[in-house]
Amino acid sequence: MTDVPNDRDPNDRDPNDRDPNDRDPNGRDPSGRRALVPAFPSGVLRRLRRARLLARSVRARSALAAAFAAAVLFTSGALLMRHQLYDERLRATSSVARQQVDTLLSATAYASIGGPWGAAPYEIVADDGMLLASSPELAPYEKGGHAFLPGPGRGGSLPLYTRRRFTFPAVAEPAARSLSGRTLTTVDGTVPASYLPGETQGRGVAAGARVRVYVLIVPDDAERAVGDLDGELVVAVPVATALVAGVAWLATRRALRPVEAIRARTASVTATDPRERVEVPDTADEVAELALTINATLQRLEEAATAQRRFVADAAHELRSPLATLLAGLEVATAYPDRADWPAVVSAAGRQARRLSGLTEELLLLARLDAGAPPAPAERVDVAALAGRLAEEYAERAGGSPEVDLLVAAPDAATTVFAAPGDLERILRNLLDNALRHAVGRVLLTVARDSATPGSVLCTVRDDGAGVAEADSERIFERFTRLDESRTRTDGGTGLGLAIARDLAARHGGLLVLAVQPKGSGACFVLRLPAGDPMSIRPRPFKGRGRSARSQRL
Repeated sequence: MTDVPNDRDPNDRDPNDRDPNDRDPNGRDPSGRRALVPAFPSGVLRRLRRARLLARSVRARSALAAAFAAAVLFTSGALLMRHQLYDERLRATSSVARQQVDTLLSATAYASIGGPWGAAPYEIVADDGMLLASSPELAPYEKGGHAFLPGPGRGGSLPLYTRRRFTFPAVAEPAARSLSGRTLTTVDGTVPASYLPGETQGRGVAAGARVRVYVLIVPDDAERAVGDLDGELVVAVPVATALVAGVAWLATRRALRPVEAIRARTASVTATDPRERVEVPDTADEVAELALTINATLQRLEEAATAQRRFVADAAHELRSPLATLLAGLEVATAYPDRADWPAVVSAAGRQARRLSGLTEELLLLARLDAGAPPAPAERVDVAALAGRLAEEYAERAGGSPEVDLLVAAPDAATTVFAAPGDLERILRNLLDNALRHAVGRVLLTVARDSATPGSVLCTVRDDGAGVAEADSERIFERFTRLDESRTRTDGGTGLGLAIARDLAARHGGLLVLAVQPKGSGACFVLRLPAGDPMSIRPRPFKGRGRSARSQRL
């Protein structure tokens, strides 16, 4: 079988070949059926998304809330106005009906009215329902000379201006259009037949009978007035509501313009360069307070970023020194193995390795403190007993140079605190390590009840070294901070011990400060811990290089 050569480029596409996923411009798939979801142009989709976001904006919600409140207020006012207008016109119609009752009574006293009289429908009825006179509107309801409205009856009082309600059946006659199918109120007056000789004379009405004059209160005038008012309100209420919504939209937009500027400026702040600040408007309102708060937050972020960069640089510097010493010693020993003092090389490498291990442990502890790691379980700890054990250990380590003494100025039960034993021991060890590095002849550790703060235990660690200047009393608690004199010592610390001690004290609700001492009298660190009832131990996140604590003078 011979293969037919194919010279067609695989990238060329025949117009008749259609991909199953292709759609024609009319939104149909290749089979000719219309797609269930037509393809929208990207511009339409963007406008739809923008309209959706706009509907959720504060401006839109404020405008809708204002429009709803305005609609409720204007509609309530319109209904109240409509009701008052209806009542006013109905009272006027009732007053006219009463006047018409008086007029009919006066007119029929001398002669028959002989036809329609007055503006309101009326009916004059005798005792037995005999119709004496009526207006044309009541004619469709009157049959065989009998009135539609009831007669006054015999006996009883003769009321005047009495109101009654009657329901008129629906009829097709045009004359009764104003009464058909309605329940209306009447004003009537009842008098003896002898008072109306003009209507009763010659009509077969007995001399002792009674006659009642009905005048109907038809609210056509009130309904016309309310209808005219409705035509005006149906336009005025939506227009006024839309106007309020527009004013609310513009006012909210103007009020939020500084917020948008604050948002745009805040969005430009990056973690590597948080030096941007938002502009504070001179409105002295909530927006100005927001701008001030954001600036304060950005200031804290900048300080934290600066402290973090400095911390990384200091940590790298502290790690580089022992590593460089360790590497140099090993390289020299390796280059000249015959002349190397291997025990000394191993001893030096061990010292540098221990220094690296201690520094790494302190860095890990600081990381756990800053991350808010759960503290160790707390229990009751006798500070005096712990201080006595550490004083013996450090006195043995120092070998009498310097001397390490302990002074407990409180009963045994008065020095008990609720704390994590490991954390409390770490605090005292860091303070004693610092004191041993700077002491000349003596280190004094004291434990006593705090007379200034009842319910607290006071520990002090004194040395007779050069002391610390008052200007540096807070700086020594910053991380990787060592004064110039201590940097020249071969056994100088890492500069993290005091920072760790203060953080641990703060986790236990305590306070660690450097007491102000006379120049040349050494340094005195004061640790105050709450005693008595157990208290919660909470981590305190890292907020900068140092902690704000006021130095104390003892």
